[in-house]
Amino acid sequence: MKIWQKNVNVNKDIETFTVGKDRELDLQMAAFDVLGSLAHVEMLESIGLLTADELKEIQKELKNIYADIEAGNFTIDDTVEDVHSQVEWLLTQRIGDAGKKIHSGRSRNDQVLVDLKLFFRNCIEEMVGNTSVLFSQLLELSNTHKDKLLPGYTHLQIAMPSSFGLWFGAYAESLVDDMELMLAAWKICNKNPLGSAAGYGSSFPLNRTMTTELLGFERLNYNVVYAQMGRGKTERILAQAMSSVAASLAKMAMDVCLFINQNFGFISFPDELTTGSSIMPHKKNPDVFELIRSRCNKIQALPNEIAMMITNLPSGYHRDLQLLKENLFPAITSLNECLEMTTFMLQNISIKDNILADKKYAYLFSVEVVNELALKGTPFREAYKIVGESIENGTFTPGTEIHHTHEGSIGNLCNGDIEDMMDEILSQFKFEKTKEAIQQLLS
Repeated sequence: MKIWQKNVNVNKDIETFTVGKDRELDLQMAAFDVLGSLAHVEMLESIGLLTADELKEIQKELKNIYADIEAGNFTIDDTVEDVHSQVEWLLTQRIGDAGKKIHSGRSRNDQVLVDLKLFFRNCIEEMVGNTSVLFSQLLELSNTHKDKLLPGYTHLQIAMPSSFGLWFGAYAESLVDDMELMLAAWKICNKNPLGSAAGYGSSFPLNRTMTTELLGFERLNYNVVYAQMGRGKTERILAQAMSSVAASLAKMAMDVCLFINQNFGFISFPDELTTGSSIMPHKKNPDVFELIRSRCNKIQALPNEIAMMITNLPSGYHRDLQLLKENLFPAITSLNECLEMTTFMLQNISIKDNILADKKYAYLFSVEVVNELALKGTPFREAYKIVGESIENGTFTPGTEIHHTHEGSIGNLCNGDIEDMMDEILSQFKFEKTKEAIQQLLS
């Protein structure tokens, strides 16, 4: 029997179609379902819907179920529809009628809402952690290789001198802005929907502020209709933050695929981190970065996928929302893997020296010559014309010294300021506060 089922047996094909991949995906939310129930029952006891003895009995068994989940000993039976039903069924089997009381004042709608919010908080912490590690790796490489020059390109044409300090540092700062978006997603996820029930509240005198504090949420989703409307919106906002991180990784992966190419030859990786060809013995392919590029491009499509699934849905719950998990959950795993693999690969990168000594890069320094003339008093447009004519008639002789001193330039990377920006953002997540609340709930 389903927890919503009456005395009519559901057609097996209908059941298979409607349950879909829920059992498989819900396993990832199992621990969070128990946490939500622990907070809910403590609140129910405070308003007289459970006795103190019933609360103690329920808490003990919920913590046992939580321990089973953490140990990998929890499954969702084929006869059970989802994780919420499995936890309630186990509880009832073990302690009897007291287990049947825990659904008072809530619906599967707000139960899955709070499970998702708790799950997403946990996922965000992992993604932020992996991003922070990659950020530190990029800044370390930027500082280490700040004096190594490479060509800068516009329109994929040789443009002006750049440096590996700039290149690595650029992606570090890109991650700073990505974390600004992730912080926004965190703030949305850190609001408590529990108590909104099916989306219209409850006639029970629920204490929603209490469950907010017990679960370590920053504040409530106050309006119960809006709490339900947050399903789909929350996922889209999180996907947008993930998409921003993915865009940074995909662009960097494309740069790596170019720079490792023999026609560029700026960087290399150990042979064991590249792959070969079945017929060309000389090949060392950057498959890791090609896959990072493609995986991250898939993630960049995720916000639009979610938008298409929720566009024009009216307020209230709709079964369409169930499918969001199938798109979002694997993408979270994929992004974490891409972050970890990018960091690992960069720990093993080798940078070529004296790249700009090659004569084909001589014109990179044309702007330096123009600026030098302008600094000596020649009007810029006149200096531009002089240098342009010397290039055309073959008399251009580049100087190869770089004199960039302004903020964020080759000679003044401002990596310390970039690090300060990241530290400021990371400090606002307050992961420790949520961890302390959860530990208290489990104690």
